[in-house]
Amino acid sequence: MRVLAAMSGGVDSAVAAARAVEAGHDVVGVHLALSRMPGTLRTGSRGCCTIEDSRDAWRACDVLGIPYYVWDFSERFKEDVVQDFIDEYAAGRTPNPCMRCNERIKFAALLEKAIALGFDAVCTGHYAKVINDAEGNPELHRAADWAKDQSYVLGVLTHEQLKHSMFPLADTPSKAEVRAEAERRGLSVANKPDSHDICFIPDGDTAGWLAEKIEMTTGDIVDESGAKVGEHPGANAFTVGQRRGLKLGTPAADGKPRFVLEIRPKENKVVVGPEALLAIDEIRGIKVSWAGLPIAEVHNGEEFDCYAQVRAHGDPVPATAHMESGSLVVTLTEPLRGVAPGQTVVLYQGSRVLGQATIDAARSLQRAAL
Repeated sequence: MRVLAAMSGGVDSAVAAARAVEAGHDVVGVHLALSRMPGTLRTGSRGCCTIEDSRDAWRACDVLGIPYYVWDFSERFKEDVVQDFIDEYAAGRTPNPCMRCNERIKFAALLEKAIALGFDAVCTGHYAKVINDAEGNPELHRAADWAKDQSYVLGVLTHEQLKHSMFPLADTPSKAEVRAEAERRGLSVANKPDSHDICFIPDGDTAGWLAEKIEMTTGDIVDESGAKVGEHPGANAFTVGQRRGLKLGTPAADGKPRFVLEIRPKENKVVVGPEALLAIDEIRGIKVSWAGLPIAEVHNGEEFDCYAQVRAHGDPVPATAHMESGSLVVTLTEPLRGVAPGQTVVLYQGSRVLGQATIDAARSLQRAAL
């Protein structure tokens, strides 16, 4: 096949491209320029998609003997990922920019351009697996190494996108093996630190970064009964589940710490309460998509058993789910803590990713009873 290898400049994408070459595919490497700040360099092991990463990707392609290009997707990244991140926080939600980047950049804009240029598939260094069913329809599954599994952030991929997706690291048992393979292949990124945190906030100070983008207005911090217990510098700087930085003037009656339960941007209020009230029993999701063909229960409007995961490295919990007036309703048999609107819930059956939705509302039965 003609394969376009998305080269981030890290060890995973370099080894994935190497395996695609070794499998006999006609491979071309491409690095996505997502920022127009030419002086941007990696800070420690944070971030990705920097000038340094571009050079590392070029070196890897040179070793592999494949063509290398840089595609400028900075404007689309700014609009579809960065601005979306700002807008979501301004609305009091907690977005996942990596999910949006996979959805709108790596497996929408990139794949769309790749197919237009005659490529059959896009290859990435994600730890996930595509398996075809008996009829040849692709399904998204967890990787062999669950500790490194990235199927959660790929839950936004559609049936058509999965048909053109290639994940050569799917069956690799550990990241250590990937690094050892890179060393054997003479790839200079063999021991390069993993990137983490949000790539466009390389210093990790999300609150400080948002303060420059969103107008912050002081307001009240209230408890679950509505009584004022403090003031905040701007509701958008808080996230559900947050404990630190509240600076409450009135201590809780039981003397225990309080956590952010809810953000109300229209009222400019932050609601706090005991940790127990962070337990969520029901999730309602919008912008629903299915990773591959939807299972029969979805077609028939029936309830189905599944596991729900709301963070990239969170534990999946047993649940039931069904569609209701275009929304996904997920009832958790084991409560989850700190679930916030704007996050993504991904549903699994065994190792298979069924689909995902953006959380629009999260409900605590205990809190509703107060």
